Order: sequence, then structure tokens, then C-alpha cells
Amino acid sequence: MVPLGWAGGTVGLILAAAISLYANTLIARLHEVGGKRHIRYRDLAGHIYGKRMHSITWTLQYVNLFMINTGLIILAGQALKALYVLYRDDGALKLPYCIVIAGVVCALFAFGIPYLSALGIWLGFSTFFTLIYIIAALVLSIKDVPWYSSSHSISFCCRNQRARPGLRHPGSKTNKIFGTIGSIATLVFAYNTGMLPEIQATLRPPVIRNMEKALWLQFTAGLLPLYAVAFTGYWPYGSSTSSYLLNSVNGPVWVLTLANIAAFLQTIVSLHIFASPIYEYLDTRYGRDKSHAFSFHSLWFRVAVRGGYLAINTLVAALLPFLGDFMSLTGALSTFPLTFVLANHMYLTAKKSKISAPQRAWHWLNVAGLSCLAIAAAVAAIRFIVLHSATYDVFADL
Repeated sequence: MVPLGWAGGTVGLILAAAISLYANTLIARLHEVGGKRHIRYRDLAGHIYGKRMHSITWTLQYVNLFMINTGLIILAGQALKALYVLYRDDGALKLPYCIVIAGVVCALFAFGIPYLSALGIWLGFSTFFTLIYIIAALVLSIKDVPWYSSSHSISFCCRNQRARPGLRHPGSKTNKIFGTIGSIATLVFAYNTGMLPEIQATLRPPVIRNMEKALWLQFTAGLLPLYAVAFTGYWPYGSSTSSYLLNSVNGPVWVLTLANIAAFLQTIVSLHIFASPIYEYLDTRYGRDKSHAFSFHSLWFRVAVRGGYLAINTLVAALLPFLGDFMSLTGALSTFPLTFVLANHMYLTAKKSKISAPQRAWHWLNVAGLSCLAIAAAVAAIRFIVLHSATYDVFADL
């Protein structure tokens, strides 16, 4: 919302949702192409294109997941930093330290949850944490709207967090253009995971129909909380809104504490979900033995391999803690190619004998146009990372 404003942001949110729904529906319809279920994205691409594309898709998917995990660790670190500032704003606990703490907690959680199916009750907690964050963000943002604040006297104890310098882009025309392009990639990133075939593999028959129903539910009713937080978060703060909304809101310390804790814990669970395809690959590649999931060997393996992976994530997150830029770069480098370009081209290749000439032209137009947009978005994201890296030292305390 910040780079695009009310009109551009609203149109962008709705348009990105519509395009994402369309692209994901194309992927869902290819789940059983060739009379065989494809439970991994790379397997689907390999079936349609061959072994080389299997490897390229694998690389794109894992770059996407790595970037998502890095962004989640940054987000968890920001939640910890915001929580600390509520009680002691002395600058002693800097953002890189918070990111390291978040990385350690993510690793401990990964050691204790051997498989994605073992999350169990944590999925319920994840939903609960999400609701806490959404409700707190909505209420506190609405409270800060000028028309509301001027007509209501707040008598309970509040903590007005100090405004921190944001990563604001100068108002030049060039920066506005790059900011708009980068925000498009951020919107794409917000709506897509790059692992739809893996999710679809967990559905019961009819798989394609059930996946389409789930996608329609996700991109209609499921987006209402996102829109609510985006609009009410932008309303009172405008262009000064932080990429981590709780850094902008004001309110009772106990509410902000609860919201930040919920955001931190939800991020830990979310990271494990998005890291699970990487964990599964590492387990398969390096030979999970047949011993119990909590045997010494299994625990040692998870500590060594998952711990090493998360250590790299944490290092990158602490080195360049620019959350908004990471979201843009992820959208440009992996989400655009995986979810949009590849989806249209795979559908075109797999269904070429069953679709009309206008449909083929439509898909080729999507492939060409979205490829150009992905390149432009990558340039914009890298440009802002370079600018911010020049402004702030590495391991910056933002």
C-alpha cells in the first residue's frame, strides 16, 4: 500500500489476487496430466519438459522457499525487537541479535518436529496466533485513525512507541517507478507459495475439483483478513507505515505484548511449514535411517542438517534485514517464474492439442509479458537492496 497509495494499492491487491487465482488454477488442473499424479512441482515440470527442467524447477522452488524462510526469520526478529522496545528502549538488544535468537528458536522447533504431519496441534495454535495478531492490528490501527482518536478519550495505560527511521524511498520519479514495480513483486509474493502441487497431494479425490474449491475459498473469503489489515494499517499512518505494522501502532502495552508474541510464534510455525519441502529433500538425499524419529541418530541428523540450513538463513537475514526488499526480490526471482510464467507455459505445452488458437496466443502473451515484468521487478528489488545497503551497514539495527 505504501508505494502505491490508496487507488494503486487497492487495484494491485485485487488484480494480484485474480491473477494468482488464475495461475494456481492452471497448475491445479495439471496435477494428473499424463494419467499420473504429480505430487511435487519439479516432478510435474520434469514430466512435461524433461530432466533438465526438473532440475531448473527444483532450483527455482528451493530459492523461493529459502527466500521465504529468510523473510520469516527477519519478521520474527522484528517481532522480538518490538517486544523488547515496549519495556526497554535502550538500544541494547539490536535487530541482528533478535534475528539470531529467532533463528535459534526456529532450529529448536525444527529439531523437535521430525515431519510436517507431526505438527498436529501446532496448526491449531498457528490459527490462534494469527487471529490474535489480526484482531490486535485491526483494533489498534482503527484507534489511531484521526477521526476516531479525536472523539475518544483513551484512559487506560498506553505506550507510544518511538517512530523509527523507515526505509523510505526518495520522491524522485525514478524511485517511484522502481517502487511501483517492486511493490508488484511484493504483492505476488504475498499471495503465492510456489508449492501448490505439494499441497494438492494431500487432498482426497476428486483432487483437481477440491483444489479449485480451496483456491476459490482462499482467494475470496480467505483474503478478507489480509485486506482488512492492509487497509486499516495504511489508513492512519499513510506513507510512514512500517513494513512490520506493530511498529507503527500505539496502544496498551499488554495488547502490543500479546500481539508481538503471537506474531513471533506464528512465524516459527509458518517457517517450519515452508521449510518442510527442503527438510524432506535433505532427509531423502542424505539417507534418513529406519530408526525412531527421536533416536540419537535421527536427532543428530536433524541438528546437523536442519541446523546448518537455518544457520545460513539466519546469517543472510541478519546481514541484510530489509524485509520489504526481500519480499520484492523473492517475488521477482522465484514467484513470478514459478507461479505465473511456468504455469502458463506448462499448461500451453501439456494442453496444446486441446486449446484453441486464441487461447494459445493468450498464454504466450502471459509468458512474454510476465517474464518481462519479472526481470524489471528483480532489477527494482536489487536496486533498493543496494541503496539500503549503502545507507545502512551490514547487520543493520533497523
